[in-house]
Amino acid sequence: MAKKSKHAPAGTPAVVALEKAGVPHTLHPYEHDPASDLGYGLEAAAAIGVEPPQVFKTLLADVDGRLVVGVVPVDRRLDLKALARAAGGKKAVMAEPATAERATGYVVGGISPLGQKQRHVTVVDESAEEYDVVYVSGGRRGLDVGLSPADLLRLTGGTAAPIARD
Repeated sequence: MAKKSKHAPAGTPAVVALEKAGVPHTLHPYEHDPASDLGYGLEAAAAIGVEPPQVFKTLLADVDGRLVVGVVPVDRRLDLKALARAAGGKKAVMAEPATAERATGYVVGGISPLGQKQRHVTVVDESAEEYDVVYVSGGRRGLDVGLSPADLLRLTGGTAAPIARD
């Protein structure tokens, strides 16, 4: 997997973080369709030609009063109880979209686990480790980045745990 040049069409904090860390990655821009009924993640998977279980969405939850990032396949849902356990907490509820946007610096539909305004506890669904490359938001709607699960975990300071459900 080749690292894209700085002339690639994205200077988002996520891409800057990848480049600064020297992490091999690929950029996958696509035309976001606001009228799509697929949802952001499934739209991204279809647009970049990757099976949905290999494309991951970034969600924020409030776990016992602190924000925690959960990263799960786009065709699955975040198991809030499992996320709370993995983050060492008791109860989790989804963060309000405005809270997630303020905490990460990204807009809903383009929230990346990389390059957030502040570092949050991050838990990536263990299914990511089944792939050589996973795809996450590149920090804006219409941009995904491909990178190794190990690099995703390292850059986010994350852990892998079973946090996705059907």
